[in-house]
Amino acid sequence: MKRLLRLSLLMAVSWLIVMPTMATPIDDLLERIDAGASKKFKIQRVNAERDFFELDQQGQRVVVRGNSWVNIGVGLNWYLKYHAGIHLTWNQMHARLPQVLPPVTRKERHETGLALRYAFNYCTFSYSMAFWDWNRWQEEIDWLCLHGVNLPLAIVGEECVWRNMLLKLGYTEEEVGQFIAGPAFLAWWEMNNLEGWGGPLPRSWYARQEQLQRQILKRMKELDMHPVLPGYCGMVPHDAHERLGLNAGNAGLWNGFQRPANMLPTDERFDEIATLYYNELTRLYGRADYYSMDPFHESKDDATIDYAEAGRKLMAAMKRVNPRAVWVIQGWTENPRPEMVDPMKAGDLLVLDLFSECRPMFGAPSIWRRADGYKQHEWLFCLLQNFGANVGLHGRMDQLLNNFSLAMQSSIQPAGIGFTMEGSENNPVMFELMSELPWRADRLTKEEWLTAYVKARYGNDSPQIENAWQLLGRTIYNCPAGNNQQGPHESIFCGRPSLNNFQASSWSKMKNYYSPSSTLQAAQLFLEGAKQIPMSNNLEYDLVDITRQALADQARLQYHHTIANYKAFDIEAFRKDADRFLKMLLLQDELLGTRLEFRLGHWTQAAIDCGTTADERQFFEWNARVQITTWGNRYCADTGGLRDYAHKEWQGLLRDFYYVRWKTYFDALLAQMEAQQKPEPELLGGGPNANKTSAELMTLARPQEVQVDWYAIEEPWTLRHNHYSAAPEGNALEIAERIINFINHGK
Repeated sequence: MKRLLRLSLLMAVSWLIVMPTMATPIDDLLERIDAGASKKFKIQRVNAERDFFELDQQGQRVVVRGNSWVNIGVGLNWYLKYHAGIHLTWNQMHARLPQVLPPVTRKERHETGLALRYAFNYCTFSYSMAFWDWNRWQEEIDWLCLHGVNLPLAIVGEECVWRNMLLKLGYTEEEVGQFIAGPAFLAWWEMNNLEGWGGPLPRSWYARQEQLQRQILKRMKELDMHPVLPGYCGMVPHDAHERLGLNAGNAGLWNGFQRPANMLPTDERFDEIATLYYNELTRLYGRADYYSMDPFHESKDDATIDYAEAGRKLMAAMKRVNPRAVWVIQGWTENPRPEMVDPMKAGDLLVLDLFSECRPMFGAPSIWRRADGYKQHEWLFCLLQNFGANVGLHGRMDQLLNNFSLAMQSSIQPAGIGFTMEGSENNPVMFELMSELPWRADRLTKEEWLTAYVKARYGNDSPQIENAWQLLGRTIYNCPAGNNQQGPHESIFCGRPSLNNFQASSWSKMKNYYSPSSTLQAAQLFLEGAKQIPMSNNLEYDLVDITRQALADQARLQYHHTIANYKAFDIEAFRKDADRFLKMLLLQDELLGTRLEFRLGHWTQAAIDCGTTADERQFFEWNARVQITTWGNRYCADTGGLRDYAHKEWQGLLRDFYYVRWKTYFDALLAQMEAQQKPEPELLGGGPNANKTSAELMTLARPQEVQVDWYAIEEPWTLRHNHYSAAPEGNALEIAERIINFINHGK
C-alpha cells in the first residue's frame, strides 16, 4: 500500500514538473507562424469571470496570459503588432520572429465584457472558401484565434448531411444531385435561394468535405471556440409536396433560379424530418451549443405562414438536440420577423446585426432602424464590409467607430461583435480595427489608430506611408453616413461596357463619395515611402492594392474621356483614348500578377485541385469560372441581376475576360462612327431608314448604343480550361512606379 502511495506521489510530482512544458494550442499556433517561436513565449491560462489578456515578461520570454486560448491568441496578436512590429493577416500568416523578442517593459492588461465574437457570413463559404483545403483552413482558424473569434460559423460539409437525409427519405442519388448546388454556389442553396445550380456534386466531394469539417471542428474546439452548426429551418426540395406529400408550397424563383420550398410547421411530418436532419448532423459532426437558422431568407411576407408557430417549432426541434443550444439568426432586411421571434425567451436567440457599420437595426440611425432593436434578445454588432468578395479599397471608419459607440451606450448593449463579410482576404485594415474595439476601454480616433497601425503593419516608421494612410482614412476608407453602397467602388474594368458605365454589378448601390485624385495621391505617397524602407510582404501587398485602386479610379476618368469623344464624334481622339484605356487595363493585369492573392490562378487552381479525376477537375474549374463572371445561365446573366456580382480585379481575368469585352465594345463604337462617314444607303437607291418618320430619324441622329450579345462572349470563357498560374511574376515596385508615370505623363 505504501509503495503504491509513493508511486502515486512520484507520478503526481512528475506531472507537475512536466505540465509547464507541455504544448498548448497556442504553442502549436506559434509553431505554425514560425518554427521555434513557442520557445520564446510563456503561455499561461488562468481562470477569470471576465475575458482578458495580459502581456508580461519573464527573463527573455514574453508572457501572454488569459482566461481562454482565444483570449491568449488576442494577446499574442497584440504583442506581435504593438511590441514587435509584426502584423499577421490573410496576406501574411507566417513571419520570421526576432531571435530575441522585444521585452514587455510594463505589464499590459486588456479586458472586455463583449464575450461573444462571431465570424462569417454564409456567402463567405462560397465567395472565398469554396475550394479551401485543410492547410488553408488551418491558417484561417489561426486568424480567427488571433483576432478574438470564439463563435465561428461552421457549415462546411452541410451538403453531406442533406445527402444522407434525402436518401433516407427515398430520393435517388440523381435526385439529390438535382437539389444540392455545386461547390461555388452552396451558400445560396443553404440560404434557401436556389437548388441544383452548379451541380451535381461528385461523390468524392462529399467524402472530402466531411473529413474537412471534422478537422475544422476539432481545431476550433481545441482553441476554446464554439462552432455554430447549421440548424434546420424547414427547407425541402421544391417538389416535396408531390414527392413526399408535405405541406410545402412552391417557393417561386430567385433571380431566375428555382427556390427550395419551405415545409410549413403545421405539417404533421415537420418534427419527423427536423429530427432526421439533426440526427444526421449530430452523427457526422456532433452536437453544438449554437445553431444557425435563417428561415424565409430574402422572401416576401406570406399571409399563409404562421411565423410565430414556425419559430416555435424550429426552436423546439433545436432544443431537442441540445436544451442549452442558442439559435443564431441574421438581422438582414425583413429578418428576423418580429412576429416570429417576439414570443421567444431571452437567451434562446442571438441576432447578428449584420451591417452595423452602415445599416444597423439595433436602434442607431439607419434606413433599417428598429426603434426597439431586438427587444429581449441578445445581439452582436457586426461588420459586413465586403459583398461578393469584390476587390477594392473600402471602409466606413468614422461610421464604424460612431455606431460602435452608440451600441455601447444603448439600453441593450451588444453581447459581442461579429465579422459578417461576404468575402474575406481583403481590406485587412478594417478587420484589424474592428477586432480591437472590444479590447479598448477608451474611444479612439481613426487618426491615432492609423498612426499605430502603420508602425504595426510594416515594422517601420515612414512619414510618407503614414500620410498616405491618413489620406485614405479621410477619403476612400471613410464612406459617409447616408451612402448605402454595398462594398467598394466597383472597378470600371469589370463592368459590361456601355455608354453609361458606373457600377459593375446590379445591386452595389454605388454613390460617389471620394475624389479619384485622393487615391492617386495616396499611391504616390506610398510609393515614395516604399522606396525608403525595407520591402516586406505587407508593404508589397499594400503597394499593389493601393496602386491598383488608383489606376482603377483613373481608368474611370479615362472611360469618360473616351465616351465623350464618341459622343462628340472625334474619331481620332476616340481611337487614342480607347487605346489608352485598354493599356491601363493591361497594366492593371501586369501589376496584379506580382501577388498571389490577386492572380486568377490562385482561385482556379484551388478549384482544380479538389478533383480526383479529369472530369471532376474540369467540373470544379467551371464552377470557379462561372461564379466570378456570369454567375448563372443566360437568363441569370442578362436578366437575373447576378452577373458580375462576384467580379474580381485579378490578373488573368482582366487580360482574358474584361479586356475582350472592352476591346469588342470600343471596336464596335469605332465601326459605327466610321460607317457614319459613308453615304447613307437610302440616298443610293433606298435603305432601312427610307420610310422612317422625322421623330425616328431624330432619334437615330443621336449617338446609338451598339448591340452586343455579351453572354455569347462570356460563356465560352467559362467553358475553357487554359491554365492560369498562381505563381507571382514581376517586380511590384517597378511596375507600380511605371503605372504612376503612365498616369501622370502618359508613358
